[in-house]
This record gives sequence, structure tokens and C-alpha cells, in this order.
Amino acid sequence: MSTQFTLEIASLTDPGQVRTQNEDAIAHLDALGLAILADGMGGYNAGEVASGMAIALLKSELELALPGLNERADLMHQTLAQAITAANRSIYKMAASRQQYTGMGTTLVLTVLRDQTLTVAHLGDSRLYRMRAAELRQVTQDHSMLQEQINAGVLTAEQARHSLHKNLVTRALGVAEEAQPDIADHRVEAGDVYLLCSDGLSDMVDDVDIATILASAGSEPNLQACAEKLVACANKNGGRDNVSVIVLKVVAKPNNENGIVSRFLKWLK
Repeated sequence: MSTQFTLEIASLTDPGQVRTQNEDAIAHLDALGLAILADGMGGYNAGEVASGMAIALLKSELELALPGLNERADLMHQTLAQAITAANRSIYKMAASRQQYTGMGTTLVLTVLRDQTLTVAHLGDSRLYRMRAAELRQVTQDHSMLQEQINAGVLTAEQARHSLHKNLVTRALGVAEEAQPDIADHRVEAGDVYLLCSDGLSDMVDDVDIATILASAGSEPNLQACAEKLVACANKNGGRDNVSVIVLKVVAKPNNENGIVSRFLKWLK
């Protein structure tokens, strides 16, 4: 029988050291293996509205839809795409209906664990990282002007880190009539640690320090301490933006079926 996995989840969102308002929003439903992070954009409080709407709508929709999938893992992409499309439509209509919300939108990174697969959907420059066997990997690729320049060979990754145009995203939720999320599946292993984060973390903390902190999650008795260390590091380095993190640790489910069989065989002896 194949190993099944579950998640330990910790999260934290913080306005940072410069901004008084937090336009990030986060949510997770531990029992469903669902985590959602959004980083809003727009004037006044429009960014806060967009990210808040995204989290509320997606959480509500997926809380109903995910249990109904049961063994139909092949429908996961369709289910996420439909939920994201509906959220995009609602945010876009709200932005069009009120002048103070014109142009608002939000990035999105969303993960769902089902059996041995982590399905990831994202828009914009909020990221998903994976720490496995002491190696950090950026799972998502930013939808941003900088990433396009890196892909085209115009900039190196190091040059991009010092660019003044880090926040020009090419895709977001709620800014156009149609959303274009990237949705992909990733096989998990016991002990994997995943990090969903807004650019308030990735712009302020380099990959080496992120890796060091995530590595501690393997032995850290309280996963929340790992989330707090990440946010504290971003703030220590200047905290120029809101910073939000969700840390996921993959653990194997107890194999109760094997336990029952084992006890039965011992009884026969």
C-alpha cells in the first residue's frame, strides 16, 4: 500500500517596518491540506480588498469542492481553475463598479495536498519554495517583467535582485476578465518543507537565509517558530513591504491498516 501524507501548517502575516496597512492575506484549511496566500495591489485600500476577496472566495469555494473530489484526483486542476476563474470575475467586477477600486488586483499562490501530490496554482510574484534533503528549490516561476528579462537573457538573477522594478507583475487575479494561472502537480516526500510567501519575504531575504531557516523546520518542535523566524528576518533586513508566509511540513500518515494486520498475525501465533 502506498504511503499517504498529511501536512503540519504554520503561518504568519505582518505589515513590515515601513507600511502601516497590510495588503497581504492568508488562509489554510489543515484538514483539507489547503493553503492560500495573496498579495494585493492598488491604490488606497484596494489591494487589501482584492487580497481579502480572493482568500474569502477561494476558501469558501474549495472548502465545499475539495471533499467532493474523493478519489477523482484528475479533477483537481479543473476544480482549482474554476474556483480561480470565479474569484477573478468577482474581483474584476468589484474593481469596475467602484472608482476607488479601479485597477485593483492580487497575486496568488495556492497549494492542495492530496495523497502523494501537491497541486500548486499561482499568479504573479508570490512564490512557493521547497526544501528537500537540505536543498532549496523555487517551485514557481514569477509572472513578472523581471522574470521575462531573466528568461530572455537580458538580466541575470543577481542583477534582478537589485532592480528598481521588482513589482511589475505580468499576471494577477482580478486585473483582467480572464485569469491565467499556472497549475502543476508535484510529488511529495516525507520531510519536505514547503514555503508559500509574498515578495515581502523573497525581496528582503536571500535564498541562503531562507534555506537556513527552513532547514530548522525539520527539527523544530514548533513549526510556528519557523514562520516567525522568516518574518523576523525580513523585518530585520528592512521590512519594506508586507510580509506573509505559510510553512508546510509533509509527514507520513500512520498506517493503521498495517497495524491491524500486524496485530492480527501476532494473535494467530
